[in-house]
Amino acid sequence: IDGRGFHILTPVLESTALSKAAGTRVYMKLENVQPTGSFKIRGIGYFCQEAAKKGCKHFVCSTGGNAGFATAYAARKLGVPATIIVPTSTPQATVQKLEEQGVWDDAHVQALALAETEGWVSVHPFDHPLIWQGHASMVRELKDLLGHKPGAIVLAVGGGGLLAGVVAGLQDVGWQDVPIVAVETKGADSFNAALRAGRLVTLPEITR
Repeated sequence: IDGRGFHILTPVLESTALSKAAGTRVYMKLENVQPTGSFKIRGIGYFCQEAAKKGCKHFVCSTGGNAGFATAYAARKLGVPATIIVPTSTPQATVQKLEEQGVWDDAHVQALALAETEGWVSVHPFDHPLIWQGHASMVRELKDLLGHKPGAIVLAVGGGGLLAGVVAGLQDVGWQDVPIVAVETKGADSFNAALRAGRLVTLPEITR
């Protein structure tokens, strides 16, 4: 029920270098070995599976990054067409990888119109409960593979989908008391800004 068949169980390995630097054991969950190269296939795979069950006829995703790859991969596995919208500045190599999954670039305005077509579903890169639920599978694996409760979990925050999924996963396995260290790129730290303001905020610009 969490994208199984699309994502794989990834290993948890101790990093000697990071353990030495931190003065404690540091383990890494190697999501880079997923079929699409990132954790995104967990949540987006699950989202796409659920959408397909409800009769989705076409997926639309407005990103050429990892979410785009995950959408293209899941769509191909499900036998459902997908349109991936990428900026004109996207490297040709990235576009080629997306095309290999059987998708094509399209104008953004046209894609938004298509997403409103009956049977078409827009795949958000990170902001949907089903995506968070799929990402939560990572923590369930971590509990099985690690064998004990970690002292803390360190993760990167972009849109917040991974963070939301890990929080959901910690609740699933009864590890609500495990602290999370959320790290952002300076110049794109919208989560930090929102926490400081106590509300949702929009950064005036991305300066990373």
